[in-house]
Amino acid sequence: MSAAPAAPRPARKRPGRYHHGSLREALIQAAVRVIERDGIDALTLRSVSSMLGVSQTAMYRHFADKDSLLAAVGAEGFRTLRAALVEAWEGGGRTLEAFAAMGRAYVTFGLRHPAHYRVMFGGALGRVFKSEELRTQGDAAFLALLDPLVDLQRRGLIRRDEPMTQAAWVWAAVHGITMLLTAGNLGPGVDTDALSAYVQERIVDSLTPVNRA
Repeated sequence: MSAAPAAPRPARKRPGRYHHGSLREALIQAAVRVIERDGIDALTLRSVSSMLGVSQTAMYRHFADKDSLLAAVGAEGFRTLRAALVEAWEGGGRTLEAFAAMGRAYVTFGLRHPAHYRVMFGGALGRVFKSEELRTQGDAAFLALLDPLVDLQRRGLIRRDEPMTQAAWVWAAVHGITMLLTAGNLGPGVDTDALSAYVQERIVDSLTPVNRA
């Protein structure tokens, strides 16, 4: 009597393929990986769907084109940045030291999420700010900086300059050092933690009234 045929082995899943869960989130994370590896210009719907092993038809249910996918990556970046800023401010007790910690958190975000940062500030989003989610998350991230400045002004801890201008100046200063670090323009030997701390100290010093005790 012949032995029963062996049951077929289940197909081996290829690494990096999509298996279950939220397809939209998986598509965003795949886009981030493509950008980290090859840059924004290399991102296409085909490259992302191929990475996950899903049809482009399934992808189109979530993203109509590359711009809408980039907008989702940017929105996720702003949402993550806002959470980091709020955590630094609230966790530090809403002090001047906590405000400096917000700046360090901003730099850390850029270094840990270079693909998001490139999408958020590399010019790719200039044509896709029609996305309501992107605008909402971008505005929320800016308010996470503006509100602490207004609070510190109200308590007499910093200069009472026009708040929007003051917030834009602080953002520009922190953004500038973050862009230099993420692009590697300062060379391989730079101490990022020390430089970030120095920049935040100088920002706080510039905001502090001269006659403050």
